[in-house]
Amino acid sequence: MDKKGTKPIAKNAKAFHDYFVEERFEAGVVLAGTEVKSVRQGGVNLKDSWCQVKDGELWLYGVHISPYEKGNIFNKDPRRTRKLLMHKREIMRLMGAVQREGLTLIPLSLYFKDAKVKVEVGLCKGKKLYDKRASAAERDSKRAVDRALKSYNR
Repeated sequence: MDKKGTKPIAKNAKAFHDYFVEERFEAGVVLAGTEVKSVRQGGVNLKDSWCQVKDGELWLYGVHISPYEKGNIFNKDPRRTRKLLMHKREIMRLMGAVQREGLTLIPLSLYFKDAKVKVEVGLCKGKKLYDKRASAAERDSKRAVDRALKSYNR
């Protein structure tokens, strides 16, 4: 995602806590005019959001895009379902993986790529409680090692 012309908008930190990310995909998002203005202001929350393939199309559920303050009657529902744009064969591949392997499609981040709003969709496998504990322990031990190295190098 660190290509030229990309600007991060929102990241789904809870997704990395609750899931193992197997694979990542980029998809465009269909938005209304006032939603784009709200996204530019950073009024986006990806927590508790997911994607689903329905009738050969990819849909984004649970993303909250705050209504544009200076908007009018054209403001949309903040939690409405939004269509994602991907190639048909990619969507079919994702649908097969979800059905066969029991994986989940989770939006990991939302960002601007040049002037277009893109979402990074992850093909994820759910973590069990002991996996979450192991991840937390690993993170804490890494933090302790970094702290010790920092104090040692002074």
